[in-house]
Amino acid sequence: QVQLVESGGGLVQPGGSLRLSCAASTSFFRRYTMAWYRQAPGKERELVANVTSSDNRNYVDSVEGRFTLSRDNAKNTVYLQMTNLRPEDTAVYYCNARSIYADYWGQGTQVTVSS
Repeated sequence: QVQLVESGGGLVQPGGSLRLSCAASTSFFRRYTMAWYRQAPGKERELVANVTSSDNRNYVDSVEGRFTLSRDNAKNTVYLQMTNLRPEDTAVYYCNARSIYADYWGQGTQVTVSS
């Protein structure tokens, strides 16, 4: 069982920045595709960005150029740097770790973009 602990959410004004972190309790971290999803009230959970074990990254169109996903295999941690935040980015953000054998989720961290 892998535990994912997210941190870094909060309240920020439009145009501001936040960095989310997700620490994984596994020594096999580098084998996992790591991702951030988000779910806004009344909406389905959507993929924001993911990074594969070979460091290939993908972003949803709405965050391309504003969000940057990175992983530090030495620290078993993945980061989501979010800049130029918009009110529509408001959601609970969830960390996900996926391999061919398993799929794990964090508890979520709230991001609110509001003036």
